[in-house]
Amino acid sequence: MRVIGLMSGTSYDAIDAAAADLALDGDRLTLTPLGLISRGYDDGLRADLAAALPPAATTLAEVCRLDTRIGRAFAAAAVEADRELCDGRAELVASHGQTVYHWVADGQVHGTLQIGQPAWIAEATGLPVVADFRPRDIAAGGQGAPLVSLVDRMWLRGRPGAPAALNLGGIANITAADGTAFDTGPANALVDAAVHEATGGRLAYDLDGELARSGTVDEGLLARLLTEPYYALGAPKTTGKELFHLPYLRTALRGYESLPAEDVVATLTRLTARTVADAVRTVGASEVVASGGGTRNPALMAALRAELGSGIPVRTSDELGLPAAAKEAYAFAVLGFLTLHGLPGTVPASTGARHASVLGSITPGRRGTPWPTVAAAGEGPVRLVVNGHGDGGR
Repeated sequence: MRVIGLMSGTSYDAIDAAAADLALDGDRLTLTPLGLISRGYDDGLRADLAAALPPAATTLAEVCRLDTRIGRAFAAAAVEADRELCDGRAELVASHGQTVYHWVADGQVHGTLQIGQPAWIAEATGLPVVADFRPRDIAAGGQGAPLVSLVDRMWLRGRPGAPAALNLGGIANITAADGTAFDTGPANALVDAAVHEATGGRLAYDLDGELARSGTVDEGLLARLLTEPYYALGAPKTTGKELFHLPYLRTALRGYESLPAEDVVATLTRLTARTVADAVRTVGASEVVASGGGTRNPALMAALRAELGSGIPVRTSDELGLPAAAKEAYAFAVLGFLTLHGLPGTVPASTGARHASVLGSITPGRRGTPWPTVAAAGEGPVRLVVNGHGDGGR
């Protein structure tokens, strides 16, 4: 089945559309990557989205408008991906949507909201769309994240030692070999906020890690930042920009107003590296396979390698056949495929749910929904093989 996976993460800078051929054979799922396109939100939409996100106040009218505008943007990306990557032969779209709120209280997730109305995607492409993945896991008592943990476990199965998958988006999350998975804290979220603030909005992120590399880590500020209670919580746990946002950063910087912007960014980059490295050691990982936008930041990757030392190598997912920029979009293509086959897309050990669940809701295309003619047997695949990169990614 030819599937397009759509993803926009907590950095809300672009929509990634990755296309793949997926073939299920017993407990083995083979993924053949067909490519990626990435399209940024237009400046007006990105600004309006940023203005509506917590801790800002918003209205239901604005949420409705954003739901439609983001849905149309996702639809345009899906149409382009079908045309450019699939020769017009895609059969399914899996859309993560745009997370705008993750309701966490006292360590429990009570709800989540991803917008980007899938009806716009179905109408534009004519294809069925699987969307709204996270709420079912939350209803089963889970955190609703990290949902890619099932894909990570299947993909890394068979590698020696205890590999861990790491995603460095706005928020960092990790999946260990034993199924433990959680958000470690900010990846790019606080760095992006600091860069945007320091440059008066001229820059949205630390391009090539230049600011961090030109600055010096302030150990006092780093020690203050590390007192954040979230880091001490046990797994499973999730977080987001509901916690790690610009006002949070401004509060943390009180008394450090004279610190050069380069030093602030260097310190925040080290914060990400330190908290990720602490999480990697907690789960006993023997290697880290990283993906996400943070892998394009040489300063962050160097800091992470320095924190982990030579005993725990850090490689990118590109080395195992999944481009780091596209890995999460491919993961949601897999989750959409599983949903269409009536197969669970969660690992209870990862999210803390009472049981595994079939995820999402399906919006039919113009010709309805092409239910598989052969029912999937058992509880689904246990191994994901990326075509051209051998069994278990080796």
